[in-house]
Amino acid sequence: MTLRLIHAQECAPQPWRNGGGQTRELLVWPPEADWQLRISRADIAADGPFSPFPGVQRWFAVLEGPGVALALPVPQTLRAGDAPLEFDGAAAPDCRLLDGPTQDLNLMTRQGRGYMQGVIEGQPWHSLLAMRGLYSTGAGTWSNGARQVQISAHTLLWDESPDTAPWTFTPDASTKSTHGAPAYWLGFTPHISDGATP
Repeated sequence: MTLRLIHAQECAPQPWRNGGGQTRELLVWPPEADWQLRISRADIAADGPFSPFPGVQRWFAVLEGPGVALALPVPQTLRAGDAPLEFDGAAAPDCRLLDGPTQDLNLMTRQGRGYMQGVIEGQPWHSLLAMRGLYSTGAGTWSNGARQVQISAHTLLWDESPDTAPWTFTPDASTKSTHGAPAYWLGFTPHISDGATP
């Protein structure tokens, strides 16, 4: 098992073309233009449309702030602590801030199978996905039963080894008092073409 820890504050922010916010790219796999997986954290500062991503499936969760309203075919209002929303990246919905700037977590997959779920404290997470991760909104302890790792707030823990042991995340006492989910489970199994290896 080889764990990677990626701290959001160490990822350079990239401004949006429409000036409505900025994105910190946490992880891209494979690390090239034709990616299958992209995980990012965004700061939304103004109303405006999402960028279109044809052929991409998206998961979106509000981390901090009042939340957003998305103009999808079935309109969605999302606040911190709500379950992640999965939708077609080609939709590029208009996004309206509910009451001020909002921070969100994005998982995008092109081919393959993705997953995002809010952590429930004390409930182990079992997954057979090829790659797994945890994004912490607050500090806490990650464990797979045999190993523990202290994680600071706004950190992505990522593992690409075939580990099927259940994972847990226990937030620190200070994290428990904040609004919203303490962390999010993330997973991905890539699409493998004939003759290729992961």
